[in-house]
Amino acid sequence: MITCCNLISGCVAIVFALRLDPQMALLFIILGALFDFFDGMSARLLGVSSEIGKELDSLADDVTFGVAPASMIFAELSVLEYPEFIIGSMPWVVTAVPYIAFLVAAFSAVRLAKFNLDTRQTTSFIGLPTPANALFWGSLIVGFAPLLEQYRWFTPLVIIGIFISCWLLVAEIPMFALKFKHWGFRGNELKYGFIIFSAVVLVASIAAGAVTRQYHLCWSGFSIIIVAYVLISIFTQKK
Repeated sequence: MITCCNLISGCVAIVFALRLDPQMALLFIILGALFDFFDGMSARLLGVSSEIGKELDSLADDVTFGVAPASMIFAELSVLEYPEFIIGSMPWVVTAVPYIAFLVAAFSAVRLAKFNLDTRQTTSFIGLPTPANALFWGSLIVGFAPLLEQYRWFTPLVIIGIFISCWLLVAEIPMFALKFKHWGFRGNELKYGFIIFSAVVLVASIAAGAVTRQYHLCWSGFSIIIVAYVLISIFTQKK
């Protein structure tokens, strides 16, 4: 039931994304992430883990963390202005390019399938987790939408970002997980440090949005946190 709530949240997020309401879409992606967290916890506490649950969980995750953010990117690329060097003498490019966004949904599905079969990912991750990727794109689009829509040269950066995030989803890059074997500081320095860093960034972004009354900035902290997560994982991975 909880997993299906995740799936429904993803479906609602897709509807809001295609209605050009990215903030509500992001809210339902976050709601889906909460359901995703609690379905695993509930299954472990109740001892009711099953193969059906695992398959359903992957389906729900691809909808919420794959198709929903891809729909947000698609909607954003549909309204952004394109530099002349992209359009050239082919105006149809503006219509075709937004569909590149759905590569995120495809690579998220591959990422989830690999995760289900990979026994190395019990205490950490190999590749960018789909919820992190979804949170990055959702917060980027909501938090920086005015900036993205003001300058044409941001559009090719978004397109390049799609390919980079797709690669990160399936890359053989170890990434740490916030899973604790114990609550002591020793051995968990990286995790506690990242949590503190994330809290500071979120508070700073919310404060910036409130002070300037540009409330979209309140969401921008999540994208900064995900970028930091990837960079920290890359530079601290064991050789």
